[in-house]
Order: sequence, then structure tokens, then C-alpha cells
Amino acid sequence: MLTKKYLFFLLLTIQTFSQQNGFWDKQRAFTKQLTLKAGKRIVVHIEDMPEGTTEVVYRITLLDENQQMANSLVSLLKAIPDPTGISQGSAGAVFLLSKITGDDKCKYAIFTNETLATKYIEDGITEKACLYQETPINKDARRLSLNSSCLKSNAMWFGFQSKNWVMNERIVIEVVPWVDYKLSRGWNLESRKALLSICKSTDLAKKISNSDVFCGCVLEKVQNQFTYKEYETLLAVEKTRVFRDAGNKCFIESGEANNVYNNQRAEGNILFNQKKYGEANTKLLPIIASGTGTVADYNAIAINYIFSKQYDKALQYLKVGEKLDDIELLTKLNLAHTYLLKNKFSQAKNIYKKYQSQNVSDSLSWKEKVKLDFEAFEKAGLNTDNFDRILRIIN
Repeated sequence: MLTKKYLFFLLLTIQTFSQQNGFWDKQRAFTKQLTLKAGKRIVVHIEDMPEGTTEVVYRITLLDENQQMANSLVSLLKAIPDPTGISQGSAGAVFLLSKITGDDKCKYAIFTNETLATKYIEDGITEKACLYQETPINKDARRLSLNSSCLKSNAMWFGFQSKNWVMNERIVIEVVPWVDYKLSRGWNLESRKALLSICKSTDLAKKISNSDVFCGCVLEKVQNQFTYKEYETLLAVEKTRVFRDAGNKCFIESGEANNVYNNQRAEGNILFNQKKYGEANTKLLPIIASGTGTVADYNAIAINYIFSKQYDKALQYLKVGEKLDDIELLTKLNLAHTYLLKNKFSQAKNIYKKYQSQNVSDSLSWKEKVKLDFEAFEKAGLNTDNFDRILRIIN
């Protein structure tokens, strides 16, 4: 069909504008043939632009209503049964037709308001048109971007005025929108700023040195997961969960988690040395809760519980640490300590004996570490009844 052929050529001409952050929406492309009566005006409403439209390419092509007669003077004369009023005599009519047939032209204007477009049909006023082609043309093609007032609204009306005083004109109009992927999801500047403001006010963002990068990541994840309309329909508790999950992922992906958690580990160690075991664990437990805790973190928490005589809690974290790394000897040693302090001598003895010939690090033997820990426990006033028995067994 003629319209499909025109659309094909239009799409071919705009490939050079293609970018990677969006797409030419061929499904929402608008193509229509209009019949414009001689000397009259007509308006056509272009279907509303899809969400996220940032550019529009359009093309206008004029065809003669009686194009099949263009090669026959007789046919042209028959097309004007009474040339009176257009020019004087048939000779003048022949001259006129030779000029206009096969070279129809029109003026056109673009409106973003239906009232203005309707009024244009009546009086031809174009003062408030967002674009006006005053010089008559028989074809035109343009690209409109967001800096054009024609795209301030998602609706457009094309108004045409015929410059053929004798015969009808056929006009083919084609409009193809460029849709930005992100903007098509409904997240405009205001909604994105609102989300960023919420992000920056969170406790997590305040801990991060580069909160702009972090909150930008959160915004991107929320936008990718939901359109703006979908997000707005969520309940408050659902929005909180979405925001929290995105924040946790960005916290880790950005590398900020390592910085923050390393600071918390250092603070926890200082508090341990100050014998503030409970406060030390308030620094370490959030790391475990984030799902990024290491075996060393589980061991550190367990030691704080051991020194505060909360042996069952110590065992709880040591057993999880053991599952993460079954060959970490510091975990095995702390398990033995905990069983011994709980007066489960037999279980403790088996562990102490099993690893007595190994080292817990490159330069520290299992036996030496046991002695050091027992000395620390004695200073802390823990139960020392079985310490000597264990030392005799491993020596």
C-alpha cells in the first residue's frame, strides 16, 4: 500500500538518529492520507505520544487528487467544468492547470491544543501554533526534540491549508516518536528528585561517603523494577520494603558496605578492648544481619558473648560460623572454650586434643593460643577450674 511505502522510507531516513537509550516506536507510528478540498483547511489529530517520547520525526507529502490525469490536457480541462472565476477563458485555465497540477502545495501548522486547532479551521489563525510553515510546500520532513514547544504536550494537531484553488489535494502525513527507555516508565524529573530526597534522608545514606552514587543506584533499581504508576499504587509498607531491598543491594554493589563494615569492625574491636562487650556486638550484629558477615565476624561476636558469660549465644554464632568454614581453627578453638566454660568437659577435651598439633595462624600454634586465651579468661574472672586439666592434656 502507498502509506506503508511512505512509512518505510520515513523510517529508513531516520535511522541515523537512532540511539542506544531508546527506540523508534514503530507500533505507535502514525500514518494517514487526507483529502484536502481546493482552497480549504483541515486538521488531523495525531494519536497521543507514548510515555517517554523525547523526539518526533514527521514527514508530509502532497499528491494530486487527480494524479492519473496529469499527462492529459483534455482530462485536466474536464476537471474544471467552469473555469470562470479562476481566470478568464480556457487559455487562462490551461495556463493555471499547467502550473498547479503535479506540483500541489500547502501550508501547515502544528498545535498542541484542540481548541486552537479547531479555531484554525475557521479563521486560519496560526499565532499560537507551536510551528508554522508559512511558505507553501509539497513535501517536508522534520525532527522535533524536547526543546520544541510542540513536545510540551503529548498531543499534536496538524492543520493544513490548500494552495490548490482548483482541485483537491491528497496529503500523506507520517509521524514516528522516539521513546526513551527510562522516561517511558513514567519517572519524570520531579518523581526522581522525590525518590532521591527520600534516599538521602535514610540512616544508611548518611553513613556513606558518596551518597550521590549510592542513591543513584537505588533510584535506578526502583525504576527498573517498577513503572512510576506501579510504584505509586504500592502500599506504604510495600514501598518501604522495595526501598530497603534496593538500598541493601546498592550498598554492597557500590563497595560502600566494605568501608562502613570495616569501620564498624574497628569500632567493635576498640569496645572489646574497653570491656564493653555488649556495645561491641551492636557494631557487629548489623553486619551479620546484612548477610555479608564473615567467619571472623561470627567469631568476634562469640568472643564478646563468652566474655560476658552468655555461652549459649556464643555457641549459636560459632555453629553458624563453623558451617561457613569447617576448617577455621579459631572457630574450633572458641567452640572448645565455650564447652569448657559450660562445664561440658568431655566435648571440650575432644576438640582441644584433635587440633593440638596444628597452628591457628602462620606464626601462632594451637597450644600457645590456648594458653593466651586461658590467661585472658582468668583476668576476666571466668570459671578457671578446668584450665589446668586441659593444659596438661595438650602438653
